[in-house]
Amino acid sequence: MDAILSALKAIGEPTRMRVMALCAQGDLTVSELVHILGQSQPRVSRHLKLLCEAGLLQRLREGSWVFHRLSAEPHNASMVEKLVNVIPYDDEVIVRDLQRLDEVKQERAAKAAAFFNTNAKSWGEIRALHVDDQEVEAALRDLVTLTGTEELLDIGTGTGRLLELFSPYIKQGWGVDLSSEMLAIARAKIEEGELGNCAVRQGDMYQVPFSADSFDLVTIHQVLHYTDEPATAIGEAARVLRKNGKLAIVDFAPHEEETLRTQYQHHRLGFSDEEISRICRDCGLNVTHVKHLPGTPLTVTLWIAEK
Repeated sequence: MDAILSALKAIGEPTRMRVMALCAQGDLTVSELVHILGQSQPRVSRHLKLLCEAGLLQRLREGSWVFHRLSAEPHNASMVEKLVNVIPYDDEVIVRDLQRLDEVKQERAAKAAAFFNTNAKSWGEIRALHVDDQEVEAALRDLVTLTGTEELLDIGTGTGRLLELFSPYIKQGWGVDLSSEMLAIARAKIEEGELGNCAVRQGDMYQVPFSADSFDLVTIHQVLHYTDEPATAIGEAARVLRKNGKLAIVDFAPHEEETLRTQYQHHRLGFSDEEISRICRDCGLNVTHVKHLPGTPLTVTLWIAEK
């Protein structure tokens, strides 16, 4: 009862209701909310503090930035959803807020597109060395059976492509990445695709910002070859998996393309089935499926392991 009363008290103020309506549309920084609401930063920060203390919003730090979004904590999510659903979105003030929010999203998308275009050439050169991404994604979907109730964590989410792929088939999806530029692209894609059940936050693959036993499915897609500690990354994925949860790893089979190391910062030139199976076994996981997709000259391998 105390939690409900605290939530009602927190949202029972016009500006805080406007903030909730805006955060229901996606992650927003303090500066973005200041721009949209037309209020001072101290005042907006005060409203955000009260909403976070009431368990209606959560803060996600990303370098020097802090994003705010609706709370996804299990004990708060249902109440937050009910409160958000009764906000009058046809109210004149909220309609104007959402129009200014569209301007913010367009600016975000433009910045993300600029970064993507700058790096598209190098990404395209690597893609030319292996099978088409659509073939890899189709194979991954075939190997992972989902019922719509699962919670997904995509480690090293990059542009958020796997969140796009799995969004229609899961309850909730989170992507973590260290790169603010990549997260900007992922957020733009989430907003463009209206993927309301997905979100991203900054995080290290060796220490993801989630508690143990939080996810039914964890994906590590074309990430392990960038790390010099693949066992640590897989161990962290195993930590946040629930019992009977699945880890899906997509990476290259062993190869000799040294240019990927010298020009594209790949630390590892692929992984053998034996190595991945051994690491998974040491982390309390059992590899249940392996699929190889040969390309020229790189072979993409998919490993599915169960906790």
